[in-house]
Amino acid sequence: MSIWWSLHLRREAASVPLARRLLIGTMETAGVDPEVSYDLSVALSEACANAVEHGGRAPGGAPGGYRVTAYLDGEKCRIEVADSGPGFPGASRGCTTPRPAAAETDEHGRGLWLIRELADHVHLGNKPGPGGAVISFDKILKWREDAPLMTA
Repeated sequence: MSIWWSLHLRREAASVPLARRLLIGTMETAGVDPEVSYDLSVALSEACANAVEHGGRAPGGAPGGYRVTAYLDGEKCRIEVADSGPGFPGASRGCTTPRPAAAETDEHGRGLWLIRELADHVHLGNKPGPGGAVISFDKILKWREDAPLMTA
């Protein structure tokens, strides 16, 4: 079984739950275990929130957009969120390990760490050319016993 979808969203907070609901609906329909679906939906929300906050502006100063792509392929789900912002400072040097916030009271810096905790593999990178960050992460899927689209 293979399913994929891609969305181009505005850099607005209201876009985050839209992407999350689409992912949860896709996984529920396919028969993915609810705990795995929840973990991936939280990770996706964090990646989208990062794109909304740091993703850059479109020409003319309007909020720019970002892209979310999800692949359910066999026993793995891969999600990619790409924006047009300044990118990740350490990604060009191969530094792709997100760090937790410096203190429990910090309001920023937890999202990338949370994605790392919820997914099996995380990659942070920068798009070539004018820039932009790319967060991709994947997780091995578990299936419900009654999964209609589970691979044999």
